Amino acid sequence: MANSFLGDSNGKNAVIKRDIIRLCIQHDESSISYFSKTLGISVPTITKLIGELIDDGFVLDEGKIGTSGGRRPSIYGLNPGAGYFVGIDVARHHFHIAITDFKGNMLKYIEDIEFVLESSGASFRQMCRMVKDAVVAQGIPWIKVLAAGVSLSGRVNPEQGYSLTYFVTDDLPLKELFQRELNVPVSIENDSRALTYGEYMHLGKDADKNMVAVNLSWGLGMGMILDGKLYYGKSGFSGEVGHFPLLDNDIMCRCGKVGCLETGASGSALHRMIIEKLKEGRRSSLSKIYKEKGEIDLSEILDAVETGDVLAIECIGEVGAMLGRGIAGVINIFNPGLVIIGGRLIVGKEHLLLPIRTAVNRLSMPRVTADTKIRLSTLGRKAICLGDCLLARKKLLGI
Repeated sequence: MANSFLGDSNGKNAVIKRDIIRLCIQHDESSISYFSKTLGISVPTITKLIGELIDDGFVLDEGKIGTSGGRRPSIYGLNPGAGYFVGIDVARHHFHIAITDFKGNMLKYIEDIEFVLESSGASFRQMCRMVKDAVVAQGIPWIKVLAAGVSLSGRVNPEQGYSLTYFVTDDLPLKELFQRELNVPVSIENDSRALTYGEYMHLGKDADKNMVAVNLSWGLGMGMILDGKLYYGKSGFSGEVGHFPLLDNDIMCRCGKVGCLETGASGSALHRMIIEKLKEGRRSSLSKIYKEKGEIDLSEILDAVETGDVLAIECIGEVGAMLGRGIAGVINIFNPGLVIIGGRLIVGKEHLLLPIRTAVNRLSMPRVTADTKIRLSTLGRKAICLGDCLLARKKLLGI
């Protein structure tokens, strides 16, 4: 397959081809007359460039569509087999992988590959080898991978390619290290922004152009879509809602400050609450585990929530109430049309969502909140990896 236009950022025809692909992504299928009218390009030029995109394998002629009269126009859409995108979501003790086709359909999702990423070149190289092996094991030749997206927790600057959480060397941005090892274009992103983009694109035509997504996992993060675009801020560090100084609890946050929202609304906060209450003698299905191990994993707490443990449900409700306070502030500031709650803690379902909504209704301005919907993610843990794939496609195509 000829990929010439992908590497041409300034050529006029290359720019038009990317615009054609962008419209195919937004509308699935379109006619030559639609491309011509929308882009302000003559029909003969569009016809020529569509032909080249078909020859190169990026676009398919989907056949004729019915009309009320006259000739039936052909419609064109993306060729799903044009290539693949790989998304890699790096968590605390494991990573997840998603593979999408050129149209953005998720073909494979591989979760919980055990690995503790360390700030060393050797650790990154090992993870890259594991990623390539996992993709090939799914029947996808690595040579067919067009680009990869990597998401990491903490502060990430996608433009410069640096992560402040994982630091290897001054001379080599993290993105470059991944590109050397994976041998494809790589984009890196904060996990909460990747989650937000995955949710936004998954909604398609039903997406709200002003929405936020909250990543409620071990930590607490947020991504924002403002006027249809992912918002980064001045330095690429937007969305740190977990470190909003909202609480007066004098608990030290992992960022080194006290009073951060994350200390009351996160998986780490839930874990601390459970431990404190078990030490106080509260009865729970977790009591035996804690007595035997002297510790409890977050996954065990979430399992207890799902099985109806009273203490676990009580504590996740406290997390929801505290998170609702933060979301009320976000709504008052940004007036989004949609708030999606994602991350590991959404297994709490209504035990989590009800106190969130109650706090928002109590603390936010009614006229601002009236047009805001709040709901849990339907993608679950797949949202971040899907966002990684689609951001990799977006940046490769320059759209």
